[in-house]
Amino acid sequence: MKSLNDRFGRWLGPYAALWITLIVGGFLVITMALLGAEVYQSVVAKDGVAGLDQPALEVAKQYRNPGLDAVVTAFTNIGGGIGMPILASILVAWLTYVSRSWRPLILVGGAAAVSITATTVSKTLMGRVRPDHIDAVPPFEFSPSFPSGHTLNTTVVIGVVVYLMCLQTQKNLVRASVITVGVLFIIAMGLSRVFLGHHWMTDVMAAWLLGFAWVGIVIMAHRLFHVIRRREHAGPAPTFEHPARLSDKASSDVGAREPENGPGGAAAGGGSRGGEPSSG
Repeated sequence: MKSLNDRFGRWLGPYAALWITLIVGGFLVITMALLGAEVYQSVVAKDGVAGLDQPALEVAKQYRNPGLDAVVTAFTNIGGGIGMPILASILVAWLTYVSRSWRPLILVGGAAAVSITATTVSKTLMGRVRPDHIDAVPPFEFSPSFPSGHTLNTTVVIGVVVYLMCLQTQKNLVRASVITVGVLFIIAMGLSRVFLGHHWMTDVMAAWLLGFAWVGIVIMAHRLFHVIRRREHAGPAPTFEHPARLSDKASSDVGAREPENGPGGAAAGGGSRGGEPSSG
């Protein structure tokens, strides 16, 4: 029993944060996915939360005026097919430079690719009609309505960027500020679509839920990869200047195989590459 407890402790101790992330994150991902499915069912059956669509549109119409319409239209364009790629490219380039690694490009690019694909497929399958143009602010849009592509893609891109920014700082105040700004930006993008009459409220709700669920999956996958990588390599995450370094165990395994390289190998030379003396 003691041996079992020791083994369990050795495994749980170093990976406690990972287990918490997987359990809590997994619960949140499943919950949001189920809620997204519930919104979808309500839209198909035209009941439940779908009853919010028309009242939300009527409320939005009450607050419209030429000046506010122009401001909201300019803001919502940031989340469109031109604005979001530009914003994402700027943020990813900055994060890549600061972190000195390809991690931002891989995570944001991969997450966005899945998000765009999911948006296109979902719109094609649902074929939901947008609000009437008489209730919308020009320029009008003609693609299917469900889910909101602006909202879904913004949620995914900004969500992953916020996660990466939090990894770059150890200050809780900075992390809280980044998360707050990111969440407010995502919420505002979704509400702007309803305000302009380009989407129904349930289009936006489904996009939020599915987007955050996908962000949760990306984060959990990255945390799992990070732990596995640390088991194979020593030291911090690799960067441009400092590539992954093998752990002591892996290094000893490689060292044991080096004599097989023959007289020209490092073992025969009595030193490491570059003329530096060997460590042992």
